[in-house]
Parts: sequence; structure tokens; C-alpha cells
Amino acid sequence: MSDTPPYSILLVDDHPMIRRGLRQLLEMERDFQVVGEANGGAEALAHVSEVPPDFVILDNKMAAMSGLETLRKLREAGYEGKVLLYTVSDSEDDVRDAMRHGADGYLLKDMDPRELMSDIHKALEGEVVISERLANYLNQSLAASSVADEIGLTTREKEVLRMLASGSSNRVIGEQLGIAEGTVKVHVKNLFSKLGIHTRVEAVVWAMEKLNV
Repeated sequence: MSDTPPYSILLVDDHPMIRRGLRQLLEMERDFQVVGEANGGAEALAHVSEVPPDFVILDNKMAAMSGLETLRKLREAGYEGKVLLYTVSDSEDDVRDAMRHGADGYLLKDMDPRELMSDIHKALEGEVVISERLANYLNQSLAASSVADEIGLTTREKEVLRMLASGSSNRVIGEQLGIAEGTVKVHVKNLFSKLGIHTRVEAVVWAMEKLNV
């Protein structure tokens, strides 16, 4: 058994049943510990200001303060932990705004619980996680766009960008494309240079803004 302490998680949702279900799922994992619950943005901000958790799972469509507004205020207050939007809203505008404000992922509540646990692990490891439905839409938009050609992206760079924007890690990109992980890193570096960005989250935002997703 690992001596590494579990990741602390704050659940933010104005539906008690959703929080209860999430808590039960998370507490089945040894490396997760739910340290608090909040029924809205104000409670979440107060909790984080007192004892910042490692991870915040945040609903978007809340009555008093939206998840996007809560996310923006968390980042403005200096919170540097992971934030995952977990919501019923499949609006591409909401996804784009979430990434702009520093979200580490955007997942839909109708996803399989096992996939949710897997994506939480991926987010904690530094990957950007996006619901498969939204990622597929983004991929289709990128494939049909001429913007990438106009700025001089190669065919391989477009493939890498498509997978980056859907949240894939360098290892997964390498496996899918049949190239070494070191080669993927070179393509990512070249992509970032051509797009004028520095992070994987910015790659998602760039793709959504330039492709009008």
C-alpha cells in the first residue's frame, strides 16, 4: 500500500444527490479523499480560501453563481489546484470559456462512472480531459478547417493538434500515430511555436476560437 497521501477533493454542486453519488464513487478509490462539499460558488470560494484542496469538481449550471463564474473567481483568488467542470451543458461556448478561465477539463454528467474516475486521474497527472462527444465535434471541425493550412501546419502537426485538443497525452498520441513519444514532443513544440501558445489548455482554446467551435 502506497504511503502517498490521497488527493483532497472538493465537490461543488447545488444538487445534493449528485454530490452524494460523486462522493460514493470517489471514496471507492484509495487515492481520493473528499474533504468538503459546497452547494454553490460562494461556499466553494470560502472553503478553498481556508483549506485549498488538490482538486475541485465543479458543476456549471448552478443557480446563484455559475460554475464558470466560480472558476474565474477561484483563479483570480490565486487557486492553483486542478478544476474540473462536470455538468449537463454540452455548449461549445461553455467549454471554450472554461478553458479560457483555466479549467483542467470539461466532462458531461451522462458519462460512464468508470470513465469519469479515469479522467480525474488523467487530469491530476496534467492532461486536459474533455467529454468524448465534445472532443469528437472539435476533431471534425479541425479536419474540415482551412485555418491550419493557412498558418502552415503540416499534416502530422494537424493530427497532433487534433489529439492535443481532445486531451490526449504525448504517450497516447505516439501510440495512436505510431511514432516515438520524443517525436511527439518535437511536434508539440513546433505547434506551440507556430500557434504562439505555451500550454495544452491554450491548444484547446486556440482550436475552439479559430475553428468557430
